[in-house]
Amino acid sequence: MAVSTGEQVLAPVQQRGQEALGRLGMPTHRHEAWRLTNLGRLEAVARMPISSVASASDAPPRLDGVVRLVLDGVNDPLKGLTLPEGLTPLEPKELELALGHTLDRCGWSDDWLIEFNHASAQQLLALRVRGTVPPLEITMAAASGLIPTRVLLVVEEKAQLELLQVFSGRGDAAHSHLLEVHLGQEAQLNHGVLACADGVASLFAQCAVEQEPRSTYTFTSVVQGWSLGRIEPRVIQVDGQASTTLKGLAVADAEQQLAVHTSVCFEGPDGELDQLQKCLAAGRSHTIFNGAINVPRKAQRTNAAQLSRNLLLSDRARVDTKPELEIVADDVRCAHGATVSQLQEDELFYLRSRGIGASDAAALLLRGACQEVVEKLPEHATAWRPLERVLKGLSS
Repeated sequence: MAVSTGEQVLAPVQQRGQEALGRLGMPTHRHEAWRLTNLGRLEAVARMPISSVASASDAPPRLDGVVRLVLDGVNDPLKGLTLPEGLTPLEPKELELALGHTLDRCGWSDDWLIEFNHASAQQLLALRVRGTVPPLEITMAAASGLIPTRVLLVVEEKAQLELLQVFSGRGDAAHSHLLEVHLGQEAQLNHGVLACADGVASLFAQCAVEQEPRSTYTFTSVVQGWSLGRIEPRVIQVDGQASTTLKGLAVADAEQQLAVHTSVCFEGPDGELDQLQKCLAAGRSHTIFNGAINVPRKAQRTNAAQLSRNLLLSDRARVDTKPELEIVADDVRCAHGATVSQLQEDELFYLRSRGIGASDAAALLLRGACQEVVEKLPEHATAWRPLERVLKGLSS
């Protein structure tokens, strides 16, 4: 069973989610995780009806060899498709055992956004990955109401997958998306998220990843144009000896608010993390980055680096950046840094001195700032012209 409409697998999850929401109540600014959030917009999303109509997608032609699935909260994404060798739906018994397991390992309980998805999601895509499979693309479009979706991936030992998730949104609509990934030993997942909207729609995307030893997880997110957006990858290296790379770009304009909350926990020795988060804030927008790294005593010889780089493109924009490193192990190499700046006058002067106009010079610098992350998306993301989408949204 690849897709459940809720009667079997998701029905008890929905009930527990609804009960949890009643117990938790709406988040308030007294909660640290929500202290900077525009709660008025969050409440508006919470009141949205669940969409019963599939939204049209503006997807470009699929590249040869890419498996594209459309997850719209309504229709079966596998209907009429023959999956390639190595990609198979999870059986119901496997699903019951695996669903929620990685959430628990990542310590994601009694979280409002998780329970909000539990209470509303009526569609689940659950796949097992064996060996090396073709690139996988999952598209999700929202144009009216709430689109709650859930994906579960079990990537077996030594399997390899390139995954691109594409979110789009326009008008009074919102995504609530939850992804769980289990990476077996020596498995490799190159995971990209491309999420662009019209400045009105909202996006909540939570991702829980469990890595076994010698696995490799690369996560690249490019997010632009959401009235209220929140991206949350949580990664746990179960027994250490794994490699995690997180690259993020958040671009906000007008009065948009985009937040990126990341968490990486090392539960064993010899783990690695390479993290770069870039935020560009224009107009009266607000970007937020919170990066938590946990290195307990048993995680000796951890090598972790986190860098937050932010550009203020307007004197009315706001950037908040907050690294959180909790390190108990004593034999580690852990570093973090954060910068908030504007476009550098010396770089602008250099370009203008070469005959480039002021606006074109600024556009070139912005392109370079974005490209550093955009180029890390899975290769088949080029069909979506991600850099052009981001820059168009910033200049519109």
